[in-house]
Amino acid sequence: MTHRSPSRPVAALAAAALAVTLGGCAGAAAPRDDSLLVWSWDDQLPEVAELYEEEHPGVEIEVVDVGTGDEQYTALQNVIAAGSGSPDVAFLDATALPQFALSGALADLGPLGADALSDEFAPGPWAASQLDGTVYGLPWASGPMVLFYNRALFERLGVAVPTTWTEYVSAAEQLHAADPEVHILNDVGNAGLATSLIQQAGGRPFSGSGSEVAIDLADPGTARYAENWQRLLDGGLLAPVADWSDEWRRMLAADRIATLPAGSWMASALAQSAPDSAGEWRVAQLPQWEPGESVAAEHGGGGFSVLESSDSKELAVDFLTFATAGEGVDVLRDSGLWPAHRAATEAPGFLDEPNEYFGGQAVNREYATASENAPDDVRFLPYQVYAAGVFNDSVGTAYTDGTTLQDGLLDWEAELEEYGAEQGFTVQR
Repeated sequence: MTHRSPSRPVAALAAAALAVTLGGCAGAAAPRDDSLLVWSWDDQLPEVAELYEEEHPGVEIEVVDVGTGDEQYTALQNVIAAGSGSPDVAFLDATALPQFALSGALADLGPLGADALSDEFAPGPWAASQLDGTVYGLPWASGPMVLFYNRALFERLGVAVPTTWTEYVSAAEQLHAADPEVHILNDVGNAGLATSLIQQAGGRPFSGSGSEVAIDLADPGTARYAENWQRLLDGGLLAPVADWSDEWRRMLAADRIATLPAGSWMASALAQSAPDSAGEWRVAQLPQWEPGESVAAEHGGGGFSVLESSDSKELAVDFLTFATAGEGVDVLRDSGLWPAHRAATEAPGFLDEPNEYFGGQAVNREYATASENAPDDVRFLPYQVYAAGVFNDSVGTAYTDGTTLQDGLLDWEAELEEYGAEQGFTVQR
């Protein structure tokens, strides 16, 4: 899985992609009655495919990695537009599914049995697999959002771990005052982080149905997030360092970043980036807006969709049921990623399994709580991939030239409304 923001080339390509989106899906794949072509960059899926083949002699599942995230979406849009070469199944991040579903490129999985699986998945990922009530995918990996924090650093500097967002700003001030090289978080403008935190704050800036869209990046939840985050920006409390950069890894290893609000997938990235910090970090629920609340968010994750052009839809759904709600999901869970399937996370002993990197803490319990507390009414734009790609053109200015974050969000809104109208969407203003 990937958790990077889309690159500008991919954002630019979305214009061509949306011409197909509003014009319909063309072409059918060649018949493959006993085989499936699956496009996915997920490292665990080849093993799942082998397990399925062992239980279904004569069936061949070919898993092809055509690129990570944005690269795959580009390739997928190209074969859809060409009318040939489409896979039977493709992995899609939750933010990318609406774009392909609206085009007619994805099959309705409800009549093929997917509707019966609704109660088997966590509410957030299941909701993200639908568009306007139609099931277009089966959730695979989830990204329940939690707060990773360096407990040893907080203790060394004598600062309490924040449980509310007001306390988070206060803790940021105290940490930086105690050691000017320490920042509570790094951030240079990240669409995924911002939209997830907006969700947790109660913001629902994107809405609509079909080709009608509405964007309100000044709704109460979004404004609440923006006002609080502005305090961090104004105080110089966020390290101006990009995620996944060499400097980011150096700061983590040197105990210069105190927290990481992120999806559960960050655990493995943290262990790889700061192996010598084993035992220092812990996991908690996200800070809340009001004491006593229990609201989380999804940050990352996605699932598998069947292409409408596939001649093997029933086989595809059977394989995906095996992968996401059957034996295959155990492979995902055992790799350290968080499954969207509830039963997989309820295996005996799993929730209480100690994680040595986090000092023996049963971190799975924190992920499970966040997963159940993530909202299930979040919507994304049918051009969310494009939206994320241009985020820093507008919102990013709040990190560089003194524009307020709220003004940057409003500029982003205007840009997205203009773009949607240009692509033929009915934009409610």
